[in-house]
Amino acid sequence: MNSNSYANEDNLRPSILLEIHNYISSMKLLIVNGPNLNLLGKREKSIYGNRSFESYLEDLNAEFDEVHFEYFQSNVEGELVNILQQTKAQGIVLNAAAYTHTSVALRDAIAAIDIPVIEVHISNVFAREEFRHVSLIGAECKGTISGFGLNSYRLAVQAFLA
Repeated sequence: MNSNSYANEDNLRPSILLEIHNYISSMKLLIVNGPNLNLLGKREKSIYGNRSFESYLEDLNAEFDEVHFEYFQSNVEGELVNILQQTKAQGIVLNAAAYTHTSVALRDAIAAIDIPVIEVHISNVFAREEFRHVSLIGAECKGTISGFGLNSYRLAVQAFLA
């Protein structure tokens, strides 16, 4: 190798070490979205808005550089249970969507882990159909945030950082 190669490697080393340090020292949060939230930006725009979650996640990453986000979405209840049980995150932001009102399995998974969970909802579930007023998971969560659109997720992240 010529001397330019070594110089370039040496210049990269501090930035790589800084990235590793930032990753190790950052808070790790898992965002979990349940059924039909893969259709954000496409379905019921009057309720859920016109933006995909992946697009919004870019904003969260830009705003909270002290947080390392992991993201998971599934329409399958068992996959949601699995990710809650397997994550090494320090906190979980969970929008269980329709499973909020029906899933004893998710409730039990939240109760079984030692990671704090904040339940979030994009819409104000209490202003919607009566069956949405009951959360089977809420009692096992650190708190619940609902009705602030996608900003419900931002508020949950801020709660973890407070």
